[in-house]
Amino acid sequence: MPTIIMGKLASKIDGSVRAKAMTFLQKLGVDDATPGLHVEPIQHSADPRVRTGRVDEFWRAVMFRLDGDGETHYVIHGIWPHDDAIAIARRVRLKVNPINGLPQIEEIEPTPAPTPPPARADKTTKPVEPLFARLGHERADLVERLGLPEDVVSQALAASNEDGILDLAQRHEGWTGTILVDLAAGDDIDVIVQRMELEKASSSGDDDADVLQSLKRPAAALQYAFIDDQEELRRVIEGGDFGAWRIFLHPEQRRYVDRSYSGPFRLSGGAGTGKTVVLVHRARALARRNPDARIILTTFTTNLAEALGDSLSQLDPRVPQAKALGQPGVHTAGVDALASAVLRTAGRGLAPAMRQVLGEERSTPLARTAPTRWREVVESTGTMLPWELANETFLASEYAHVVLPNKVYDEVGYLRVRRPGRGVALDRAKRRAVWALVEAYRARCRADGSLDFAEAAAVAAAHLAASDTHPADHVLVDEGQDLSPTHWLLLRAVVGEHSDDLFVAEDSHQRIYGTRVVLGRYGVAIVGRSQRLTLNYRTTAQNLHYAMTILAGGQYADLQDEPESTGYRSARTGPAPVIEIVESLAEEAAVIVRHVRTWLDAGDPLENVAVLVPDRYHRDRVVTAFTDAGIDARAVDRDRPPADRVPVLTMHRAKGTEFPKVVLVAGKPSPAEMERLAMLDPAERADTQLRGRSLTYVAATRARDQLVVVQRS
Repeated sequence: MPTIIMGKLASKIDGSVRAKAMTFLQKLGVDDATPGLHVEPIQHSADPRVRTGRVDEFWRAVMFRLDGDGETHYVIHGIWPHDDAIAIARRVRLKVNPINGLPQIEEIEPTPAPTPPPARADKTTKPVEPLFARLGHERADLVERLGLPEDVVSQALAASNEDGILDLAQRHEGWTGTILVDLAAGDDIDVIVQRMELEKASSSGDDDADVLQSLKRPAAALQYAFIDDQEELRRVIEGGDFGAWRIFLHPEQRRYVDRSYSGPFRLSGGAGTGKTVVLVHRARALARRNPDARIILTTFTTNLAEALGDSLSQLDPRVPQAKALGQPGVHTAGVDALASAVLRTAGRGLAPAMRQVLGEERSTPLARTAPTRWREVVESTGTMLPWELANETFLASEYAHVVLPNKVYDEVGYLRVRRPGRGVALDRAKRRAVWALVEAYRARCRADGSLDFAEAAAVAAAHLAASDTHPADHVLVDEGQDLSPTHWLLLRAVVGEHSDDLFVAEDSHQRIYGTRVVLGRYGVAIVGRSQRLTLNYRTTAQNLHYAMTILAGGQYADLQDEPESTGYRSARTGPAPVIEIVESLAEEAAVIVRHVRTWLDAGDPLENVAVLVPDRYHRDRVVTAFTDAGIDARAVDRDRPPADRVPVLTMHRAKGTEFPKVVLVAGKPSPAEMERLAMLDPAERADTQLRGRSLTYVAATRARDQLVVVQRS
């Protein structure tokens, strides 16, 4: 049975021929001599290994036959109309790049038409120095150290700016385009060589064997994928370019998927840099490595957890997904659901853990405290605290970051406990006043027997630590910047301490829930085991630039309490974001409808377009405006974005999603919100405003191709 090696270009099969291509490739993968395939060499071709195959009377596949490793391999280059396919097959050649050892397809172009003489230079315009000259990139390094083709290098050296390089990179997908993007970002040649794992090719004397070896190199995975079976082939073809993340990985991403670590590992990176992709691939790799392993794939919200499970199914439906905590396979759940699972399993055995954490027992620990409880306590309890401290934001944060992680259950303990990183100083009198409110809060929770979410995680962690049981062998965490201290205590207890225990993906720029956490304070030591991704695969360079301006001036720190830098670059280019300034809610709705209607009239499917808004009030107004305009739309809450209507989501709900075209409604803070901010301590106010920036940044980076921003004047 021949092995199919799918090229990224070939994965972008036109929808009209996708089913026929699937049938052709399935038959080819079983027996290349099957009648009707017409796998034939091409006379006078540049590469004697090139073949064409009959997809139907109109379409033909262009591919290369390689014989090595005791079997036949077909590298699928693409599918074109018959005459085009024959012409392409005659001039393409598959070879090993002698400088970097990677597979390379050359096209022997026909004799070019005479080039017109260069236009006369305008002597009044100062010539622009090319980008690569300004960055210090020289032809010799690009050709002799990176192995870039001469014609590509010539075009790159002539490009005056980053947009020119990005346009060139998009015409040369795979390792060539990726290297161009890195060069445009100013990366050093040595850094690129190391990151891409480039090395000079060595010849075995067998051309087919050498090409096969090059196709197995890490950087070749950017462009080629060995297809294991018919089901994998179907997923590649049906996924098309939008699902390419499931197959084609950057060598740096592959490194984090496969490598083993002596303890917790942290992978950071901006929106769209592929952190979640790495997590999903790593979950599959761990499950393949040990089918009996108990693997947890978790994140902050239920919606994101469900999306992780869906992504794992899309990547490989054969990976067993465990239904319950502690079962072999990959168990995908939100972190609060994990806490509930531990509490449910413990049953009556929770009493010691509750006394250890809270100094008391609760009668119904599976019930969750109402989110308004702190507000009720503040409004009904007298206190000498100033309003900057006597508010639900400060008290809930103090409780989750100081009281619960340190198992404080009386005033004496609170007067003694350290409060690192809180940013708000409390003298002895203020601590006593804060504790009085904590006692009032706990009294109300004791009355109905419930635990709040932070308490549930703390109690679950204490129970696991006391029983010395660990229901997981590996824990993979997405959006780690949003987790609270007690979440980290829980995850630390769930998995125990050993190699490959915790793998954390995070981006401090996307922290939209809770206050900042330093992992080392909660038993998760990641010093020396951290790496960062910088190449954005989702968002165009233009949209990414807009999103980064939202963060400009903010002070961000990662889970190691180190300043978080940006420096992200995009592998894609597109139109500049459109900024629309409006003066009223009515005008806002009209502008949104106009842009969406324009996209739909141009042929965009409903699911390709999304509108992101600040809150549910805006969401419901926009849906009503769409309905009045005769456009099918749906307000998305806990459900998945629909395929038959334009989804309208709050910015919080949009996290973890992506759409080709997005209208972002950048609302101004309401008077009530402004009043609430004014009541906060300056440190709490600054952190709240930082999270507001992060929320808008998250929303802006949901757009793959086109972004329209509507904002009030």
